[in-house]
Amino acid sequence: MIEAYGSRTQRPAPARDADDELLVALYREHADALLRFVARLTGGDRQRAEDIVQETLLRAWRNADRFDHNAVGSLRPWLFTVARRIAIDEHRSASARVGETYGQDLDELWMTDITQSDETERVLANMVVMDALRSLSRAHREILVETYLRDRTVNEVAELLGLPLGTAKSRVYYALRSLRAALDARNNAGR
Repeated sequence: MIEAYGSRTQRPAPARDADDELLVALYREHADALLRFVARLTGGDRQRAEDIVQETLLRAWRNADRFDHNAVGSLRPWLFTVARRIAIDEHRSASARVGETYGQDLDELWMTDITQSDETERVLANMVVMDALRSLSRAHREILVETYLRDRTVNEVAELLGLPLGTAKSRVYYALRSLRAALDARNNAGR
């Protein structure tokens, strides 16, 4: 029988199978905590955080056959690990797409530090600083990479970049001010 448009009759919801029940239970049990965790990893970017949480729960659903369906609470460490890995992978992917950054060495220098540490706060801080660093002009990014990430003196950087020493010193000063402003903007946007 064909129902008329706008009919008020409601069809019963389709029965959920065990995997769907698991997904609902995972969402109910872990989504809020995952979202808070991932929001810190993404520097407060709620949209990215929601996408990562969705992908994390989707992966759990795809691997439902591997889990004990009665042990939903014990999945939290696995979910947080998956979410963290997705956030790092997205950050790396975004870094690879930014071809105009001061060489690919920048990502290698910074991400080496990230991958060797399992500390969430350190990962978050590194991601936020890298994002802020990318927002700087090429000259400011270049001088900060050389002096802070490559641990060179201002004299060495001036010689390397062919700059007068006074120019190199003032560029470091103004680059740090720009970086601080970019970090403050990101901090205020996350509130």
